[in-house]
Amino acid sequence: MADLSLTPVPVATGIADVAAQAVDAAAGGDTAPVGPGRFLYVANGDAAPHTVTVATPGTVKGLAVADASLVVAAGDHGILPLAGVYRGANGRAAITYDGVNLVTVAAFELGA
Repeated sequence: MADLSLTPVPVATGIADVAAQAVDAAAGGDTAPVGPGRFLYVANGDAAPHTVTVATPGTVKGLAVADASLVVAAGDHGILPLAGVYRGANGRAAITYDGVNLVTVAAFELGA
């Protein structure tokens, strides 16, 4: 598992080339910081769709909360919020992929 670093998105200027910040998705999964204004960017350069899953480790009234999943179509991009509900014991979200061929990812923080 690789630890993704946050890339700040300045309020005044934004980021012109989001894809340039992305790194190859790790076959064993990645982790990323969670919190308000944070999100995961996923680019799928593969010819097949890929599913990204973020574990939801907590419970509500003793009941498990379903993990978040995002299907990114072939050649498409997706964004998944990294809300506090995804915070694991290490303080980070655990992210897995059904495949990593030509999949790149980046973690961003708005308003930094």
